[in-house]
Formats: sequence, C-alpha cells, structure tokens
Amino acid sequence: MSPANTYDEFIKGLWKENPVLVHVLGLCPMLAVTNTAINALAMGLATFFVLLGSSILVSSFRHLIPKQVRISCYIIIIATFVTVADYTLLALVPEVHKELGAFVPLIVVNCMILGRQEAFASKNRVGLAAADAIGTSIGFMFALFSLGAVREILGNGSLFGVSLFGPHFEPWIIMLLPPGGFIMLGVILLLFNWINEKKASAMLATTERKTA
Repeated sequence: MSPANTYDEFIKGLWKENPVLVHVLGLCPMLAVTNTAINALAMGLATFFVLLGSSILVSSFRHLIPKQVRISCYIIIIATFVTVADYTLLALVPEVHKELGAFVPLIVVNCMILGRQEAFASKNRVGLAAADAIGTSIGFMFALFSLGAVREILGNGSLFGVSLFGPHFEPWIIMLLPPGGFIMLGVILLLFNWINEKKASAMLATTERKTA
C-alpha cells in the first residue's frame, strides 16, 4: 500500500466521488436534518464515526466473513457503531439528539455506508479502507454542512445560533421547510456541476494548446 494510493482513496471522496454531490446518496438525512448547521454537523460526525469504524472492522475481517452472509454481517457491524453514536449523542448533546430524531438510527440503512463496505472495505486492506471512509465521510459532512449553513443563514439569519444580520432581518421561512431543502440542494448541485464543467473545459483547452 503506497502513500500515493492512500491519498488518492482519501481525496476522491471529497470532490471527485462525493457521495451526495456526485453519486446522489444519503439524500434522506441530507434533506431532513439540515435546517440548522449544528444538526448537519452532528449528523455528519455521527456518520463519520460509523463509516470509519465499520470500514476498519469489515476490512479487518474480510477474509473471515462468509460471502453468503456478508451483507447481514455488514449490517450488524454498522448497527453496532450506530448504537454507540446514538447513545453518545444522547448523553452529550440531548437537544441535538432530539432534533435528529430517528435519523441517527436510520444511518444503519444509509446506502452510502453499506455501499462502501460492499464495494471497497471488503476488498481492500485496512489502511485503504480507512482512507476511503475518511474521505467519503468528510465529503458527506461537507455537503451536509453546506446545505445546513445556507438554510440556517437564510431561514433564521443566524449560524450556529448566533445572529448575523440583527433584528431587522426578515427570515426566509421556506428555507427551514422541506421545499427549502430541495431548492437549496438543487442550487448546490447546479453550482457543483458548473464548477466541474468549467474545470473540464479549462483542462481541455490546455490540452489542445499543448497539442497544437
């Protein structure tokens, strides 16, 4: 396992293969809990813990888990880490835990997490599996926080509960409602694809100049 391979696996989840912005996975928590930045960050950290822990464990036992029951084993492993994350949030930040509601236990069925176990962790060494999990988790957290921060700023005029615009700001209430989540997610996806399109065009133009 070379350092270059580890770095590549880490960096791809941040942008090139971002689970939300590219693969459009995990949209249920993405839309449901991102009405504030703190909720988005808490869900992102819980997902980070679950994906990293389960990826390391699945990779460590990849030669011992029978193929016939591998999905069941992955779900049991994921559920174990989800339970730890759920009770940790309940003990440390009960108000945030209440806001997140059932969406923390539902991490068990998040297709992004189970998909990384099946597609990557079960086929690679622990170091690569951990790098992939960290990169994917941070990419997911980035998408969650981006949406949560924008929705809280426009919907409440605050960030992490701190007022930004004073008492005269007229909040956009729609941003705190489900339609606001869909609208902002569409805007973020549009911006993400526009940036990628501009980068691809710039690279193509550079290649054409070199070959001319």
